[in-house]
Amino acid sequence: MTCELSQSLLHGYLDGELDALRAEEFERHLEACSQCIAQLEEQESLRASLQSAQLYERAPAGLSTKIKRQIASKESDGQWSWVSIWQWIGASAAIVVLVAVTFVGGQWILAGRSGSEHAALTEVIDAHVRSLQPGHLADVASTDQHTVKPWFAGKLDYVPPVRDLAENGFPLMGGRLDVLNGRSVAVLIYGRRKHVVNVFVWPESQRASPLPAAGTRNGYQWIYSHAHGMEFCAISDVSAADLHDLSELLQE
Repeated sequence: MTCELSQSLLHGYLDGELDALRAEEFERHLEACSQCIAQLEEQESLRASLQSAQLYERAPAGLSTKIKRQIASKESDGQWSWVSIWQWIGASAAIVVLVAVTFVGGQWILAGRSGSEHAALTEVIDAHVRSLQPGHLADVASTDQHTVKPWFAGKLDYVPPVRDLAENGFPLMGGRLDVLNGRSVAVLIYGRRKHVVNVFVWPESQRASPLPAAGTRNGYQWIYSHAHGMEFCAISDVSAADLHDLSELLQE
């Protein structure tokens, strides 16, 4: 037995927790190990000091009887009648029903939200794909924001903010009218290398938009945002990073 192994036995020996064989083995080790003898004596001295310090007070003689009486009284008061049992069952049933109704209602809300999101995204993606067909991209084709912005005047009950972002890598290509959610909206058309980015723009509403903030479907990326009293939905087959950069520019 090494001295390191004996350390795990020292406290067991001191507390009388070792069986006879292990205790005898430890005592033989003590005969040849002055370090373990010193540690054992130190622990015994510490224990004796703590015991002599009287750091605790004994409970009064009547405390045990008093506690037992209180426990017996509580147990007596706690005997349930059938009325109490049925009241408990009724309350439990009400809780179960409430949880079930809340869960089902939540599922209906989530299902409705999911359905409206799907419909809104399908409409945006369809409009984007349709615009890529020959002759459908732009109603006004121009890189001049001072030409594109006035073109919308009188065609909508709002005028979208139009900016040429060519110096940021997104040259303006024109604009057109499209339909989302049953209303006419403005669409700003930007280029990104050889890709087309459609940005749908409409006035900000008090109602929450069914469009998720960002995502990918059918190979197209979209980002929804709002700024300056307008809501924007940019969609394209460019990278998500490119679309994010454009979204940030539109919100400046």
